[in-house]
Amino acid sequence: MEDINVFLAHAIELEREAARRYEELADSMRTTENTEVEKFFRKMAMFSRKHLALAVERSGFHDLPAMSADQYQWPDGISPEQFDWIGVDSMIDATYALELALDGERRGHAFYADIAATTRDPEVRVMAREFAEEEAEHVAELDKWIGRYANKTKQPQLNPHY
Repeated sequence: MEDINVFLAHAIELEREAARRYEELADSMRTTENTEVEKFFRKMAMFSRKHLALAVERSGFHDLPAMSADQYQWPDGISPEQFDWIGVDSMIDATYALELALDGERRGHAFYADIAATTRDPEVRVMAREFAEEEAEHVAELDKWIGRYANKTKQPQLNPHY
């Protein structure tokens, strides 16, 4: 991606989608009465909205193109932060919800990291690296949460000697 305006348009859409995704996951956790993970997803939605505001602020000095859905240059044809299926089941368990979020964050990180590694535009490279670093922090945080929930849901091993 060689145009800062196109990059910012992508970043804005990606972060907008991430906030929506986290709100949807938070709502599903409220349905299952998992307030701990619901609060975490609401916090992640807030971070996505902050990243969105940062991208919008940076675009204030640029003329962003008005892009239709088919004009975005997403690796898999959809925003990395978008679910590739319709909606979230209202009874989704916390571990699976966290894994869905992790998948989106990994794809978002890969999207930005790939742009940072391949662009010839120094302004795009700097911003893409910054956004990739933020996504990497989200990946690390989700890995911690998944580890906590995997340990909570593991069944105790029976001692074979008894």
